[in-house]
Amino acid sequence: MDKRKSGVFGRREFIGATVAGTLLAAGGSSLLSGLSATPRRPNIVFILADDLGWGDLSSYGQPNFRTPNLDRLAQEGVRFTNAYSGQTVCTPTRVSFFTGRYPARLAIGLKEPLGSIKQVRDTVGLPPDFPTIASLLKAKGYETALVGKWHSGYPPTYGPIKNGFDEYFGNLSGAIDYFRHVDTDAQPDLWEGQQQGNNTVLNQQDRAGYVTDLYTQQAIDFINKRRERPFYLSLHYNAPHWPFEGPDDEAISNSLIGKDGVQSWLDSGDPESYAALVRRLDDGVGRVLKALDDAGLTKNTLVIFASDNGGERLSYFGQLRGKKGDLYEGGIRVPTIVRWPGVTSANKVSEQAIITMDLTATILAAARTQPDARYPLDGHNLLPVLKGEKSVYPRTLFWRFGGDRVGGDIQKAVRSGEWKYLLRGGNESLYNLSTDEGEQTDLKEQYPRIFQELRTTFQQWESQVLPYPA
Repeated sequence: MDKRKSGVFGRREFIGATVAGTLLAAGGSSLLSGLSATPRRPNIVFILADDLGWGDLSSYGQPNFRTPNLDRLAQEGVRFTNAYSGQTVCTPTRVSFFTGRYPARLAIGLKEPLGSIKQVRDTVGLPPDFPTIASLLKAKGYETALVGKWHSGYPPTYGPIKNGFDEYFGNLSGAIDYFRHVDTDAQPDLWEGQQQGNNTVLNQQDRAGYVTDLYTQQAIDFINKRRERPFYLSLHYNAPHWPFEGPDDEAISNSLIGKDGVQSWLDSGDPESYAALVRRLDDGVGRVLKALDDAGLTKNTLVIFASDNGGERLSYFGQLRGKKGDLYEGGIRVPTIVRWPGVTSANKVSEQAIITMDLTATILAAARTQPDARYPLDGHNLLPVLKGEKSVYPRTLFWRFGGDRVGGDIQKAVRSGEWKYLLRGGNESLYNLSTDEGEQTDLKEQYPRIFQELRTTFQQWESQVLPYPA
């Protein structure tokens, strides 16, 4: 089989592709390609759902309920069908977005996921001196805000204000009760922060309301501020992460009092409450889009919607196998939509394989902002693809997950073109995703050369990132 047709790279080709990808993402004019017709730096709204499964939007095949506002976003922009999260759980994917690099390059990226404030305190987090998308944009004159889930390190050492955000409102830990605003240890976890001179201020908040609605309103208030500078808003919803509490399910929240914990929250709710969670998320996105419309900002605002990993037990996966915590497609393939009027085509579906870090590189390119040369991005600038200037091209993408060591082993995966190598539970497999998205047929015996090439390719990549602690 021809390597280029199969999308598999040998060692020399792999290294060349990796170097080329790094240059595309981080190097000089290539990062800013595709912007000649863009006179002004755009406002940026990045919306991240939490545990939203591959098929949980009606534009991605959800059969049980509709998500009209996200459908509208897809109709007005580009919907990706081969989009992946940087990891199969929360913290590492957020680290990959904030830094534009594989999460395993940082110690915080090895927390799969980071425990609660009570469990880990401020022992590890995203280093305050590490360049992030927020700090890079802030240095170029952007006003920056994070609304919603942070989950990348706790105060006093770590926190969003220390990593480039001018203001913050949200939950610091991995999950928050939608009504009582506590974490899995029943500790209050709703915070507000800002920069005051050289000091970062972070205070707990006591606001009543359904947390999805609180985050939506905070985002709208930020959009409606009078300003002279462009803005970058990261809106990281907790929805539809457990506990599975829709806006009319306060009784579920009350039933968890005295029982708060990961397992009780995961076991909460039912398909109806999950549907209500996703619909309220969709409503919130609709309100944010309307705020942009009403403020006359839509035309010059880049909006990106994605999820941090695959769905949980109540998600709809279509034909995909696995869920959050797996490196099967169901654990890492996520809905992703990009809209930038006048730059992206409307109602376009792209089969380009992309990963979370690409969104970072694309935002920086759109904002005409270079990454820190000390830390080259792993992500690719997608603007040429979004504008139709570049055809779909093969990617080589990597995952390694030790948070749930199936069978005592770390999970490992690499996708190269249409082929995917997977190590799970001590078993190695090879799948052709172009004909077998459900990963049902192991082809390693039929294609031993491709299998070995991908295994070697993964080993080469793994040698460049941090090992798991002993």
